[in-house]
Amino acid sequence: MKTAIVDYGMGNLHSVLGSVREAARLAGSRTQIVLTDKAEEVAAADRIVFPGQGAMPDCMAALNNSGLGEAVADGLKNKPFFGICVGAQLLFDYSEEGGTHGIGLFAGRVKRFSDGLTDSAGGRLKVPHMGWNTVHQIRPHPLFRDIPQNTHFYFVHSYYFAPQDESTILAESDYPAPFACIVGRENVFATQFHAEKSHDAGLILLRNFLSWRI
Repeated sequence: MKTAIVDYGMGNLHSVLGSVREAARLAGSRTQIVLTDKAEEVAAADRIVFPGQGAMPDCMAALNNSGLGEAVADGLKNKPFFGICVGAQLLFDYSEEGGTHGIGLFAGRVKRFSDGLTDSAGGRLKVPHMGWNTVHQIRPHPLFRDIPQNTHFYFVHSYYFAPQDESTILAESDYPAPFACIVGRENVFATQFHAEKSHDAGLILLRNFLSWRI
């Protein structure tokens, strides 16, 4: 068994690698974990982790220029697939960030948080949304095993996904209005927050991914 972390030059790659290795230890999994920029290794993997960090136009260009796009698209069809942050945003049709077209697995847009957001007490909310925030599960999923409702995960983002199909929304967070922070369908699970920066909760989520049977 092999789990590939896609290295297209964008993302918190070594942190993701370390977290997936620790999650495998927790799961008692013997999966081989590789950080790879080779399309053939991604194609040969049994599971795929698709990280991302930075601006979506740069990430999409890096994915296309690396030659990994086809391997990622094939993996989205039938392999357990975990997208993280911009690696989740890339799965949508279009992003307002740079007018960027994504892979198009999920119908919908990636939108920017509005300026002038305030919390319930009238305090100003900064963009990017940065730090710990609660995640409210709205649909059951195998990857939520041992993760209580409203667990905190770590976010760093100015843009968020707005799916057309609400049935793909698995969980929401608030800033200050609810927004989708986990989407999924069949073999694909994708988070706006950084599982690799979310300490124990993030490791449990990755552990569950490594034992996920689709």
